[in-house]
Amino acid sequence: MSLSPVTIIWAGVFCLLGIGLYGLLAVRNLIKVIVALQILVKMAMLSLVAASYSVDKLALGQSLAVMVMVADTIVAVIGLALAVQVQQRLGTLDISELSRLRK
Repeated sequence: MSLSPVTIIWAGVFCLLGIGLYGLLAVRNLIKVIVALQILVKMAMLSLVAASYSVDKLALGQSLAVMVMVADTIVAVIGLALAVQVQQRLGTLDISELSRLRK
């Protein structure tokens, strides 16, 4: 039995989806949540490339993936900068404790 490249890519997409969702649901640290979101975005980029490969428009999928990568990098940098500021001002990165600080 020979697996096609698209089948292998979709298996990778579903593995990344599982890892990212587990990270979002199980972890309470703000930085680890940002990393889990990054994994989910990488899953979306990989699925864009796999979908474009399966309809023979690989260049379109790759260009969309690069655009998503640029936007995602900006979001990650801002999120990590906010996490650093929260750590410095409040002394914690635990999401459940941060939600209790509402006024």
